[in-house]
Amino acid sequence: MEYLSLLLLFLSMGVSHARVVSVSPGPLLRVEGQPVSLRCDVTGYEGPREQDFDWTMQQGGAGPIQVISTFEPKYSDVSLSDRVASGDLSVVRLGDSVVELRIQEVRSSDSATYLCSTPSTDSFFSGNYKAGVTLKVIANTLKVDPEAPEPVIPEGGDITLSCNVTRHFTDPTYLSVTWSLRRPGIPLVDILTVGPDGDVVTGSGSAQRYADGGLRLANRRDGAFGLVVAGVTQADAGMYVCTGKEWIHEEGGQWKNIVEKTVEMGAVAVTPTARSLSVVAKSNTTLNMDDTLTLTCLVSAGNLASLALEVTWLVDGRTAVSLGRDGVVSNGSPSVGLERLGPGEFRLVVYGVRGSDKGMYSCRVRAWVGGGGRWYQAAEKTSNPVQVLVTQIKPNFAVTLTPSSTPQVTGDPTELACHVTNITHFLAGGRLGVAWEYTPLPGPPGDRLTTTQTTLPIGSLDAHGNLKSGTLYRDRLESGAILLTRVEPDTFKLRFLRTQEVDMGAYACSVTAWTPSRQGGMEEVAEFLTPPLTVRWEAKRPSLTAVAQRVREAVAGGATFEMSCTISHVHLQDPGYSVLVQTQESLDSATRTVLSLSPDSVLQHGGATDPNRRDSLVLTKTGPAEFRFRLAGVQQADRGFYWCDITAWTKQPGQAWTKAVSAKSNKVQINFQETGPTFAVAIHSDTTTVYPWETAKMVCALSVSGASPKSDDLAYEVRWYLTRLRGGNKGTLLASVDRFGLVKKEARNTSSDVSLERTDTHTYALNIHATQDSDSGEYHCQATPWYRSASTGAWTHGADLTSTKVFLTVRFPMWDSLKLPLLYGSVASVSVGLFSLLLGFICAHCCCRNTTHTPRSRNKLMDLEMD
Repeated sequence: MEYLSLLLLFLSMGVSHARVVSVSPGPLLRVEGQPVSLRCDVTGYEGPREQDFDWTMQQGGAGPIQVISTFEPKYSDVSLSDRVASGDLSVVRLGDSVVELRIQEVRSSDSATYLCSTPSTDSFFSGNYKAGVTLKVIANTLKVDPEAPEPVIPEGGDITLSCNVTRHFTDPTYLSVTWSLRRPGIPLVDILTVGPDGDVVTGSGSAQRYADGGLRLANRRDGAFGLVVAGVTQADAGMYVCTGKEWIHEEGGQWKNIVEKTVEMGAVAVTPTARSLSVVAKSNTTLNMDDTLTLTCLVSAGNLASLALEVTWLVDGRTAVSLGRDGVVSNGSPSVGLERLGPGEFRLVVYGVRGSDKGMYSCRVRAWVGGGGRWYQAAEKTSNPVQVLVTQIKPNFAVTLTPSSTPQVTGDPTELACHVTNITHFLAGGRLGVAWEYTPLPGPPGDRLTTTQTTLPIGSLDAHGNLKSGTLYRDRLESGAILLTRVEPDTFKLRFLRTQEVDMGAYACSVTAWTPSRQGGMEEVAEFLTPPLTVRWEAKRPSLTAVAQRVREAVAGGATFEMSCTISHVHLQDPGYSVLVQTQESLDSATRTVLSLSPDSVLQHGGATDPNRRDSLVLTKTGPAEFRFRLAGVQQADRGFYWCDITAWTKQPGQAWTKAVSAKSNKVQINFQETGPTFAVAIHSDTTTVYPWETAKMVCALSVSGASPKSDDLAYEVRWYLTRLRGGNKGTLLASVDRFGLVKKEARNTSSDVSLERTDTHTYALNIHATQDSDSGEYHCQATPWYRSASTGAWTHGADLTSTKVFLTVRFPMWDSLKLPLLYGSVASVSVGLFSLLLGFICAHCCCRNTTHTPRSRNKLMDLEMD
């Protein structure tokens, strides 16, 4: 068993290291004069990585001939040594185990079987050490015989490229042909190739063109290959080249090119279409209305048959009708047509011409080149203009401008009528339009703004009734302050609802006649302008008068005062009014506004109005020119003079109010004598000196004399003030209580506090709790008495009462401030001293004591002596 295992191991090692030498698959067929490469490689060998190779050849039954070796320099046979020395025969190492035998120009005598062998470097012989391939060399019989193309081709024409590729058929070889184009500065570009198997391969830039039909093959009967390049452009100009190749079908299904030949076919120049394109239109003509217009456009070009033409007739530069390259007419109508009569001949026909058909006609032609979706515009040219005249009889009519309503003063309406009469030669379907103009009146000499006579457009109505506003009149037209209307087919009106002074001037209307045009719209055929009509009136300044009357007089406090203001005006048209009710205590005092009412009836309270009494004030409009003011519950503070300040405003529809004139009425006085009670106020305090944290009390006493009302009909508003500097200003408000008993305290920055109390009907007290240094100063009270009027039952307040001032001093207690710090210091000193004595005693008794015991001596005398 042991020997059997060793044998199996030996066999497995031998199989795994078997040497294999292989060469290029064959047999090989090559053409004389072409380079040949034979590959040889070895695998599964032992020894060094780099292997040596020997090439030999064997022809017929003769012996082998040594060709070349990688190991021995003089290995080659004498008959081949010259070719080896010249490099025609060489061996090239491609790797450690791969080499290639190369023949630069193979000869017919090189037909043989080539053997590649490798010297053994293995420990034992296993596998094969040589391999061979048969090479057959045939004569080069490939011929490429092209036909020269036309040297000059018009743009859009076709180029026919014929190339005859042949060889002597002695062995199974196949042919292919390739057409290429060489342009200056551009490398050779392949156009199309017919392969050895008959397949068509297009160049990188020719695939779409071949798919669109711009490239097509045309095989001839004599076996020559033909290529037609259709719809040539400037990019197709250059030198055309034909390349023929001979192929073999090797083992493995691979095609091998064994020889090729390239021949220039000839240069081709492409003539631009624009150079030969010619467009002519004929001819000038004069027509009457409803005649038929016929114009011809003649187109010629060197390659007219290969061009697609797009023809457009232009009238004064505008497109009238077009005929596309696909034969479809655009912008045509039953009365306008465009047709093709023959190659390069196109006719424009217009039936029933109108005045709008006159003008300069020209024919524009666009030439397109290509096909199969590859169209591009090669040229464009426009013919000479042809003048077409249409003799027509314009409509005739008369236009007059008359005033329907003239203003007498500023603000009156104005209406002007523009009449059209004696209309003749007006075609059916025609319409009239109008345009209104305004020229300002000339001003005094030297006035640049009015001496220049500039005509300003107001607005116009076209044939369809569309309004077009002038720049300066746009807002008034849009708001309706100015109206442009057509009241009848032959009558137009201009109306100002409220004429302003700036509207004085000369007016004119221009009437235009419109007839249907060829394009479906309307065209202007006639225009007549009226002489100017001056609109002027004597400009009178408006005036305004206001009269105030007392309607209800206030005879006592709490009564109601009512006043009416009546307005009259001159030279104002439907004005609006704004009213200011103003007052002053005396004729020399300042004026204050009580109420105001705007022209839009918006009521506002003035600065003289007490917010708590706004419900007592009423201002209303009681008539077109009358306003009424009412003040309920008058008080003594309301006494004074009252009047109305009136402003008249005018307004155009859709515009804001404009101030016209202002006036003030006479003054009406409120002056009643109130025989009510008389009040007095006094202040006193229990003490004027307190210490901190004590409570200070001050009393404000009010007294009544005269007709004293009942306690239920009497109330007070009391306010307390503090002035920290003697003789200072009014002071700081501390607290207040209103007549309803509501107390209000101001914010304080100290720890003290205040309180108010009412001890009886006429006495109020201020308490200052926990007084501080900041509470020192002058104190006084201010009171406002309120009482119910016995006659009217209304509450009335009297004049404000201010008391004298009381100075409060908060003293600093010296002993009270020092006794506690002294007591605390004495107790602290005694405590520290006792603690120090106790600490010293403990240290002396415990820490400084001698702990060593000394025995008492028996010798008393000795002890005393020692002592």
